[in-house]
Amino acid sequence: MRGLVLLPMVLPPVVGGVALISAFSLRSPIGGWLHDVFGLQLTFSTKGVVLAEVFVAMPFYVITVEAALRNVDQRYEQVAASLGASRFTVFRRVTLPMVAPSVGAGAVLAWARALGEFGATITFAGNIVGRTQTLPLAVYLKLEGDGEAAIALSLVLLLVSFVVLVGLRDKWLVRA
Repeated sequence: MRGLVLLPMVLPPVVGGVALISAFSLRSPIGGWLHDVFGLQLTFSTKGVVLAEVFVAMPFYVITVEAALRNVDQRYEQVAASLGASRFTVFRRVTLPMVAPSVGAGAVLAWARALGEFGATITFAGNIVGRTQTLPLAVYLKLEGDGEAAIALSLVLLLVSFVVLVGLRDKWLVRA
């Protein structure tokens, strides 16, 4: 399961988009079922943009939270359990507060990665202005005719990325 979740990190994004089309198009068993039962079409829709971005960004979240969970001192959990706390209570009152900063950092990293997603999004959801066009797709289109607008949009993405990196610097640069 871990390998499947982390696969999008090493897969070319366009290949991820092709995989999403294969899994969720109206002709696929899953996509056809979702459409027939729930009236849900993911290809070339806003929901498809969200799915493509989650698909590409999820590994960043998983790796960040997984690292935090591996570093939790299990003695705290054992003490809580020995005092009669249920597994759920131990998780909610002991484990989750200890990993909460990493849960937040992972969410921000995943969001930042999703913000810059291009390949899977254009392949699976398309580039429909006002519906499925994201900022990176708009930059790509602007490059063909309006270089100044492309640069301005690129600077917005650069600024957001920089703010995320600065905001998370304490998570990576730990002073001994």
